[in-house]
Amino acid sequence: MINETTLNALIDNAIREDVGDGDHSSLSCIPASATGKAQLLVKENGIIAGVEIAERVFKKFDPQIKIERFIEDGTEVKTGDIVFTVEGKVLDLLKAERLVLNIMQRMSGIATRTNIYVKRLEGLHTRVLDTRKTTPGLREIEKLAVKIGGGVNHRIGLYDMIMLKDNHIDFAGGIEKAIHSVHKYLKEKNKDLKIEVEVRNFDELNEVLRVGNIHRIMLDNFSPAETKKAVELIDGKYETESSGGITLETLRSYAECGVDYISVGALTHHIKSMDLSLKAI
Repeated sequence: MINETTLNALIDNAIREDVGDGDHSSLSCIPASATGKAQLLVKENGIIAGVEIAERVFKKFDPQIKIERFIEDGTEVKTGDIVFTVEGKVLDLLKAERLVLNIMQRMSGIATRTNIYVKRLEGLHTRVLDTRKTTPGLREIEKLAVKIGGGVNHRIGLYDMIMLKDNHIDFAGGIEKAIHSVHKYLKEKNKDLKIEVEVRNFDELNEVLRVGNIHRIMLDNFSPAETKKAVELIDGKYETESSGGITLETLRSYAECGVDYISVGALTHHIKSMDLSLKAI
């Protein structure tokens, strides 16, 4: 589950954005005392995600609201399945409806897409990683959806890992200078962060292997043949990651080269939300 403070802030911001000074459509025609029951209906096959967060949203409006879960996060669902029922004041159900659906539809879409990639790698040790290509403000729930779908989270942001990409290396004056500067910085700041270095060709790879003192090497835009050769050169000294234009069709060919991870931005930035609906019973 994501950090409580982050989740509460996300839900509060979303409620302010949607409800404003009131749900006037509902307030104008439904009595404040009216109670009712609704069910979350699956309208498309996939992996369900966001059930726990949906419950938090409903309870933000009414801590006493009653929710009965039938399907948990990470479960494979099919059209017609009922994920949960929710019972309480109708005004609260209607205020929460769109926020719950927006969160669950997007999270389920990400989990479903991630699971397709994960299944493509069955029988291999390679794991699928997400990236920072996320919706601003929604990163933690989108990365949670990746985990629910069977993927692995890369760094959450710029603060929890050192990742030297092409621009860092070019601005720092080269790989060796960049790595030495990182170690000096970490020592001065008393920080213990893993270091990953992106390489664009075999010259850069050989320089990283010469300098060493890192944790992972990212092979950026290498072909499968180049990747296989690079993995052999690295020879298990460091973790390996393939990145750059890798599609579902080419995913397994990269994994078969022996890399530990493959990062796929499309898990979060190129997805289709799952079709779900919240219907009154």
